[in-house]
Amino acid sequence: MRTILNILNFVLGGFATTLGWLLATLISLLLVITWPLTRSCWEITKLSFLPFGNEAIHVDELNPADKSNVLNAGGTFLNILWLVLFGWWLCLTHIAAGIAQCVTIIGIPVGLANFKIAAIALWPVGRRVVPVEVARAARENNARSRFQ
Repeated sequence: MRTILNILNFVLGGFATTLGWLLATLISLLLVITWPLTRSCWEITKLSFLPFGNEAIHVDELNPADKSNVLNAGGTFLNILWLVLFGWWLCLTHIAAGIAQCVTIIGIPVGLANFKIAAIALWPVGRRVVPVEVARAARENNARSRFQ
């Protein structure tokens, strides 16, 4: 089912949003000041291309032992830079694609996935794209360790 939904996403506009993310990745590579944004940009490009079966999860949830306040502060600065340079127009692209996809009955699941990616597009630094099962296991482990 994931494969069918990913193909449907690509056909119904996912190629356009993925091209937007690829363009943002190339721009972040060309501008020296935005090199730290390139990894996050590439991670969300993968999510835009294959949204079903993958999920964006913050690195603090994947590796809670490696949590660092200094890195989180740097990530916040990079997210603000991201929002100004790339985030707003990528978010608007996903919202527009989501609305267009939700107009058709068959495109509603794909449109909802685009709305989820639109929120991630505003603040992506520090997120990694992993399979849904890995994200679920990381969240369960974090919950288990907090309440024991």
